[in-house]
Amino acid sequence: MLAIFLKTLPFFALIGLGWGAGRLRFFPDAATEYLTRFVFYFALSAMLFRFAANLSLAEIFDARFAAAYLSACLAVYLLATLVARLRRIPATEAAVEAQCAVIGNTGFLGVPLLTVLLGAEAAGPILMVLAIDLIVFSSLITLIITGAREGHLSPRIVKVLLLGLAKNPMIVSMAAGLAISSAGLSLPAPVEEFATILGAAATPCALFAIGASLASKTAERLSVALWLSFAKLILHPAAVAIAALVVFRVEPFAAGVMIAAAALPVAGNVYILARNYGVAPQRVSASILISTVFSIVTVSLVVAWITRV
Repeated sequence: MLAIFLKTLPFFALIGLGWGAGRLRFFPDAATEYLTRFVFYFALSAMLFRFAANLSLAEIFDARFAAAYLSACLAVYLLATLVARLRRIPATEAAVEAQCAVIGNTGFLGVPLLTVLLGAEAAGPILMVLAIDLIVFSSLITLIITGAREGHLSPRIVKVLLLGLAKNPMIVSMAAGLAISSAGLSLPAPVEEFATILGAAATPCALFAIGASLASKTAERLSVALWLSFAKLILHPAAVAIAALVVFRVEPFAAGVMIAAAALPVAGNVYILARNYGVAPQRVSASILISTVFSIVTVSLVVAWITRV
């Protein structure tokens, strides 16, 4: 456990460094926004493209893996929705809370952290988790909120949703990489080197950006934020562990990567969605802040456990 904690500590130290720079206003909100854009559109996309280009579709997609992760996520999603509805809050807010309970920071934190802790072979399962989060659950929250507000689902909503997915650089980069590997091609040496150099910037920049973005977040609505952090850091990986190891019997290493990915704190893109729709952004902000702080311990515990299984 101590060895794993010491390995994760530098990653969270980078987050802390970003948080300190943000709190001291040495790194203002505008700088954080542009650094996040650099990571999202360039550095992280290059990393994902290179991973996907060097993997076959069979190394990424596995029906049993997808079924285990999806079923566990849906179970926690429905539980969070039920708890929200029992508190008599609107369906739109319930959808946002459910999103907090199942969507971890796989892109900015999970990809760099888990590929270092668990090895490069963890890239395939991580990309699968990321694809499900982006395609299934980002679509689900959009459909629920727009459907609840407009009273029905129209072709226009579906069109906007599909366009949004097609413009997401993480989805595009993974699809482009898979297209190259599926065609039996390999990246030319200059392209491979370019993607490696650019992708190497993703880890420090993404972690610093996470910390800087946390500096502007506040811990309001603590009771709800603590519940959502508990759901994300404890219930979600527990449900995934049961689904992967007991119900669907996923290959042990891939199951371990899936469980570790489920243990990640609430993703920053949930806040972006909440702010965009004007639905409970403060609640999401507090959940991201609290879950990220506690994940320093919980992620280390989960990784230490799965590496012993």
